[in-house]
Amino acid sequence: MKSTDDIKPATPHNAPPLDSSGKPVDVVNRDLQDSDDDTRAVDEVITPTSTRVMEQDTEELKRKTDAIERKVADGN
Repeated sequence: MKSTDDIKPATPHNAPPLDSSGKPVDVVNRDLQDSDDDTRAVDEVITPTSTRVMEQDTEELKRKTDAIERKVADGN
């Protein structure tokens, strides 16, 4: 019996994916250009928001809260 180490795969593990005609497919650009609204909603839920965006949102909420607290303290 032969060793399986001698068997080479038909395509390298890092080869780009091919379409049915054998041409390379740039899946990153294809996925970025995909405007399927059904998957967009799921992607937005699954993909985490960057920390910087969350920090900016937190700062904006803090400014709004501070403004409201000042109005309440002034009696307006």
